Amino acid sequence: MTTVYDFDALSITGKKVPLKQYQGKVMLIVNTASACGFTPQFGGLEKLHETHGKKGLVVLGFPCNQFGAQDSGSNGEIAEFCQLNYGVSFPMMAKVDVNGGDAHPLFKWLSAEAPGLLGSKSIKWNFTKFLVGKDGAVLRRYAPTDSPESLVSDIEAALAA
Repeated sequence: MTTVYDFDALSITGKKVPLKQYQGKVMLIVNTASACGFTPQFGGLEKLHETHGKKGLVVLGFPCNQFGAQDSGSNGEIAEFCQLNYGVSFPMMAKVDVNGGDAHPLFKWLSAEAPGLLGSKSIKWNFTKFLVGKDGAVLRRYAPTDSPESLVSDIEAALAA
């Protein structure tokens, strides 16, 4: 059986990140963008990281430029934007595609494990969120309109499991 721990990513600074390093933690994986109407969610994601990080939550941001070209900057520019504007201290990964032939394997797997509305496997917009349990299995997918604050009860339940 495949779990999130079978995947690697690149950090926003270009270092390989085996997701198995987060084994036993709850993960919230989000495709992000710097120039989107949902961009202020970075503040809520950072608050989740600050509040629940010590309890075992890992927030991972994956910039994506596939929706309205809303993250066209370099990885360095994206990292600087997130830190300066939202104080982001949770791990940010290198920019990825989340749909199509060049989609990162992690997002292909996440979308298959937790399809969207009407069983759609594609990601519809920036700030789609996936909650992954301590066992590495996907617990739930959230729409871009679901605020980070609205996920607290599900995150707390996953941390308590």
